[in-house]
Amino acid sequence: MRILPSFPGLVGVCGLLAGCGDPLPLPSLTSDPEVTRQVETAPPGADPNSCWGKHVVPAIYETVTEQIMLQPAEVLADGSVIQPAIYKTEVHQAVVRERKETWFETPCSNDLTVEFVETLQRALKVRGFYYGAPSGEIDGRTRTAIRKYQKPQGLDSGILSLAAARKLGLIAVENPDA
Repeated sequence: MRILPSFPGLVGVCGLLAGCGDPLPLPSLTSDPEVTRQVETAPPGADPNSCWGKHVVPAIYETVTEQIMLQPAEVLADGSVIQPAIYKTEVHQAVVRERKETWFETPCSNDLTVEFVETLQRALKVRGFYYGAPSGEIDGRTRTAIRKYQKPQGLDSGILSLAAARKLGLIAVENPDA
């Protein structure tokens, strides 16, 4: 009998079947969609010494089928149909949501030290977004926590934005009066 490691106490299906090999791997619950990435170059007009992330939301298309009347029905005064209406079917693609590309400033990779990432993980944990011990590594669990923290602020990305780092108190906010 086999026990699945992620579900203690539950008997694995393979344990019930004779001659079954290893159980299938469980899907990751902390996967990071491919629409988010950190880029090495700044967007046009930005400080070339700054670091940026880009979040791309793909367009959504829908197939629309329409019936277009080519000829109306011929109907007598008593309501009986002599000739039914003639229709043509047209199928086309319609844009449901346009593609959206969002650039956002991020802490540079040389600023993402082990100590900084551990502090980030502790800050996210205190707010209920990160679970587990701080590892000092930006792994799937950390990216998921960052995404959950930033999403209500309008950025659905697993890359830490500079604005979120400032809001978490990890990076000093520039004083315009100084």
